[in-house]
Amino acid sequence: MAFQFLFVFTLLNIVFAESNGVVPEEVYWESVFPNNPMPKGLKDILPTGKYDFSVSLPDEFDDWSEDFSGNHENKGPHNESKANSILGHANPSKEFSAPTGKFDWSSLNSGNLAKTDEFDDWSEDFSGNHENKGPHNESKGKGVASIDETIFFFQKDLRSGKLVNLPNLVTRDKTPFLQDRVAKSIPFSSDKLSEILNYFSLKPQTWEANIMYKTIKGCERVAMKGEQKFCATSLESFIDSSISELGKQIQLLSSELSKETKNPLFTITRGMQNMGDNELVLVCHKKKYPGAVFSCHSINRTTLYKVPLVGKDGTKANALAVCHKDTSAWNPKHMAFRILKTKPGTDPVCHFLFRDTLVWISNK
Repeated sequence: MAFQFLFVFTLLNIVFAESNGVVPEEVYWESVFPNNPMPKGLKDILPTGKYDFSVSLPDEFDDWSEDFSGNHENKGPHNESKANSILGHANPSKEFSAPTGKFDWSSLNSGNLAKTDEFDDWSEDFSGNHENKGPHNESKGKGVASIDETIFFFQKDLRSGKLVNLPNLVTRDKTPFLQDRVAKSIPFSSDKLSEILNYFSLKPQTWEANIMYKTIKGCERVAMKGEQKFCATSLESFIDSSISELGKQIQLLSSELSKETKNPLFTITRGMQNMGDNELVLVCHKKKYPGAVFSCHSINRTTLYKVPLVGKDGTKANALAVCHKDTSAWNPKHMAFRILKTKPGTDPVCHFLFRDTLVWISNK
């Protein structure tokens, strides 16, 4: 009886909230975390009637930081992947309609984000031509183009006064979650790709289909030793799955900027905080899909840091960075070892998280 009352009470709250401009997802968050405000990074991607990909990065700029397998040969703009051979590779349509709203993929391949040096995806290139890239090759110049993008670095370089170039901290993907009931009604399996594409009014041999295929296959990747992982396609599943991994005493963190900026140059300032270690940290990377999809994983012997930054234009930020202390299970071909000139199982490997990445930590 008590459960039935709670269920009816929750439904009434949702109806009341919707009539007052509050979406059900906010009600659900408050029912689970009544004393914790929803972070802006999550609130910005709550379900809406329209879906806009205008701020998304192209697929080749996907968040490589979560893939420790080293299997990058079939990714990137210069390689024909198995996915391409299956699905084809065509120019994206301007727009397409779906039962849940209107999606705009055009800017994902429009060239609005120029493939300049600081955004170029060389991370999946194993040709060996990386001598002039990486965090240890800072130029004496002060312009963005003269400072190499900060990809992977040693833990000793996570210090006050260090200059970093973080283009993935100043770009955002505001693709919203699908409503939970909608997400549950759509398959999320590479075996049912045709059905998924049909739902979103997409043809198999399209550029958009290729992106969706890669996202799904990434979610189907087998966890490596010492890793726990899952993918979430709605806010409710994002919360529920995270609680299943870490328990209910958890807190959600995201990188925050005091204002929007296009300048990716920052300096680390004093006040860095250790936010959690090991199995108490769950990192969730946002993937490319018509609705927000988060690929979440925890890795043994990983430490999360909140790093205060000040930009060249005065923008203040609190960025999230992780240091992986055990890389023994990583593929020797992983780009981190190419950049740092080290081997698996030796020095800790650190990297900043993308702005769209969200991190759960345990409060225990």
